[in-house]
Amino acid sequence: MEVIILSDAAQVARVAAAVVAEVAARPNAVLGLATGSSPLGIYRELAAAVERGALDLSTTRGFALDEYVGIPEEHPQSYASVIRGEVIEPLGMDPALVRVPDGRARDIEAACDEYEAAIRAAGGIDLQILGVGANGHIGFNEPTSSFASRTRIKTLAPRTREDNARFFDSVEEVPTHCLTQGLGTIMESRCALLVAQGEAKADAVAAVVEGPVTSVVPGSILQHHRRATIVVDEAAASGLRLADYYRWTYAHKPEWQRVPPLV
Repeated sequence: MEVIILSDAAQVARVAAAVVAEVAARPNAVLGLATGSSPLGIYRELAAAVERGALDLSTTRGFALDEYVGIPEEHPQSYASVIRGEVIEPLGMDPALVRVPDGRARDIEAACDEYEAAIRAAGGIDLQILGVGANGHIGFNEPTSSFASRTRIKTLAPRTREDNARFFDSVEEVPTHCLTQGLGTIMESRCALLVAQGEAKADAVAAVVEGPVTSVVPGSILQHHRRATIVVDEAAASGLRLADYYRWTYAHKPEWQRVPPLV
């Protein structure tokens, strides 16, 4: 696990976007696409690179991390709508190459199995973008989620619904269920990139990076990922005991291991 601590959210977005762009520029690349506030800066940086002709994502495939159950696809807070407006259109991606779990399916279990099959058929996810919830969840894998779990339906924890209420008119409007890629699915990605900003995420980041690997903190499984990169600002890093070590190792990273910035 590599931990990169940067001065502020803008720096997090720039460095994380460069990591994504390096992978996305490869032929037949497949991205795992997170929603929520954490990755928005990444998508803005990528969109700017596309706009100035520095990056072409028109043939890049994408799989959304999750979707609410029962919410109409046209609802502005369905992740189908969010992915379309925040990712597909500004990044110039082909809508036919981007999938979102079907939270409106009559047979939810079959829809989840089909989503897993589609990921496998695409060759697997090359890079999975992640945020982290205040309770340590990644995707919508709430505490005690199985480390072997696959795409499935989950009941959202009250804290998660409260955190997501800012996107709705009230907490009562936040759906109680979702479809999410499982922790086992996420762990099969070739690279995992988690971003976090702000002091409100400090405890979760510390638990994910330095705490015991436990299903009570689902994101802690990333300690066992073959290539996980955690990019956080100083505020989100404020609970890390080894913060000085992470800063030192990043400052002294060999030049050949560094990801070039987006130009």
